[in-house]
Amino acid sequence: MQIERFALPHAPPRGCPRQLRIVSLQGGRGRHSTSAQTLRSLARMRDASLQFLQRLVNTPSPVGREIQGLQVWLDYVRPYAQETFWDSYGNCVAVLNKGGSPRLMLAAHADEIAMVVSYIDESGYLYVRRLGGVDATVSLAQRVLIHTQHGPVKGVIGSIPPHLMKDDGERKVPKIHELFIDIGAKNRREAERKVRIGDPVTLADEFDRMGDDFAVGRALDNRIGTFAVAEALRLLHESRARLRAEVCAVANVQEEVGLLGARQIAYSLKPDVALVVDVTHATDYPNIHKAKHGDIRLGKGPTLTHGGCNHPEVVARLEALARKLRIPLQHEAMSNTSGTDTDAIFWTRGGIPSALISLPNRYMHSPVEVINLRDLEAIPRLLAEFARSLKRGEQFKVKLQ
Repeated sequence: MQIERFALPHAPPRGCPRQLRIVSLQGGRGRHSTSAQTLRSLARMRDASLQFLQRLVNTPSPVGREIQGLQVWLDYVRPYAQETFWDSYGNCVAVLNKGGSPRLMLAAHADEIAMVVSYIDESGYLYVRRLGGVDATVSLAQRVLIHTQHGPVKGVIGSIPPHLMKDDGERKVPKIHELFIDIGAKNRREAERKVRIGDPVTLADEFDRMGDDFAVGRALDNRIGTFAVAEALRLLHESRARLRAEVCAVANVQEEVGLLGARQIAYSLKPDVALVVDVTHATDYPNIHKAKHGDIRLGKGPTLTHGGCNHPEVVARLEALARKLRIPLQHEAMSNTSGTDTDAIFWTRGGIPSALISLPNRYMHSPVEVINLRDLEAIPRLLAEFARSLKRGEQFKVKLQ
């Protein structure tokens, strides 16, 4: 996801962030209970799929340097695709039932927020700029990897102990240019033998489990998306269901800095309909203002977004299929923009009917993002069922007389 989402009960005043969404759960307390029971009835994620998710999360894929993560994705989808290819910037496509109609694009961004080395001082400390929505406060005192042409270099983002800070009131919120990385170099010359200006930096945190159903890690935004579209392709291939549509699973680049890869690949692919998978803000933890940000919970299913770039007929089809599969859904209402690749895809080439499916995610853009694996498992099932539902040559248009 590109930028944090907010929600207001009325039209946004000037100066507010450019995407505003009001969110709510489907149904009342009884519906919550039914949803939880339905999700618990799903089979456990198969081992190979869980291992794939772990490899995706653990493989660094910083904005503009996504090649390692893309290779993991390509290696996984190849057995399930008739054709795989990629464009000049690395947007990757895996095709099933080539030549079918309509052409369905299942898209998710492969990049993660990161930093980039912008300056090395005389003492050998590195200074950075942000790539995407990096929170400088969260980044303090973290282990990092600097991705160089010779391989990863380990470092830490320095943090001044409270004992050495002036007692002048509340601690100041750091700015990104104040962060410095210690790589154990004695001086600039030694540091420059290891790294150079322009090398990307990612946090070193990796995938882990919390109990049976929860997972934690950095960059679940949006490895869960590339995981979901790949798993949908696998489900379609293994079910050997007769497809009328051509299905193009896509892992696109540079979402976190402007939805750039989605624009490129949507223009070149010319899909007839597109489904985008990304994360959304869970609000089921302390100190979140639900009246402002809505009520989205882990364990209650993925979300559908209504309005704006989300085509009403595509959304209606997804809702009907979710009911058929007994997949619980939560709902979000878009005000201005979604902050996802859906915004770039839907206006490409005169308008591509599109819809956004999101996974609730706690603590977004941090090294400890938390998701529910049962919520995640539901998304590829829904994507695959949508592909199966498409009739030959079907088009999605608003209904007018």
